[in-house]
Amino acid sequence: MFQGKKVVVVMPAYNAAQTLQRTYDEVMDQGVVDLVIVVDDYSRDNTVAIARTLPHTVVHSHPKNMGYGANQKSCYKIALEQGADIVVMVHPDYQYTPKLIPAMVSLIGNDLYPCVIGSRILGGRAMREGMPGWKYISNRFLTLAENILMSAKLSEYHTGYRAFSRELLESLPLDVNSDDFVFDNQVLAQILWYDYTIAEISCPAKYFEEASSINFKRSVKYGFGCLGTALTYRLASMRLIKSPLFPRNRPSLPRQKVKV
Repeated sequence: MFQGKKVVVVMPAYNAAQTLQRTYDEVMDQGVVDLVIVVDDYSRDNTVAIARTLPHTVVHSHPKNMGYGANQKSCYKIALEQGADIVVMVHPDYQYTPKLIPAMVSLIGNDLYPCVIGSRILGGRAMREGMPGWKYISNRFLTLAENILMSAKLSEYHTGYRAFSRELLESLPLDVNSDDFVFDNQVLAQILWYDYTIAEISCPAKYFEEASSINFKRSVKYGFGCLGTALTYRLASMRLIKSPLFPRNRPSLPRQKVKV
């Protein structure tokens, strides 16, 4: 709980048995989280069994592997049904430190921003912390292209560490987004489409065998998906095309817009 607002952490899980308990323990150690939601995307290990032993945790299992984007859709839907005022997504692979949760929650809970992301790029240590060179280069290229096409200034679009206000999640057309990894990118693009500021904080990341990652082939597909999203954004903003991702009638959030 933060200033009377319910804080819910969502964990989109897939084969996270080796790291789920450690991630959960550190999440709860932060002292602001009321509830954890684990959505399992048809894991082949003991992820669900471990999740069901965790206190203050709601566990939902997909009947088949539906994809990372579909997993997040379930996460946010359940979080809102559980009365969340602030929703933080933490990957259960322990790649992102839960120690930043209080800072992210504070920025949203004090009505400063509707969205906060943990950027691996801001601190300038991504490669020293283990990010593969090809991922770093592709991250920088995609981010530059997306910033140009969407007239934004984010340091990266590809982090999986995010926090949202309830009002923001309720305003986004998440159901039309991809069920695959590009869902992450589409969400940030939609927030920019509604002309709201995304706050960034520097976030260290760990790279190790148990940390989930997508292979090179899927990374290429993801990269083209990101470019396609940004191009669609630009063409829709010029009114050259219509897209369900970026509706022309842009509903405004009931919370004050922040200019920086």
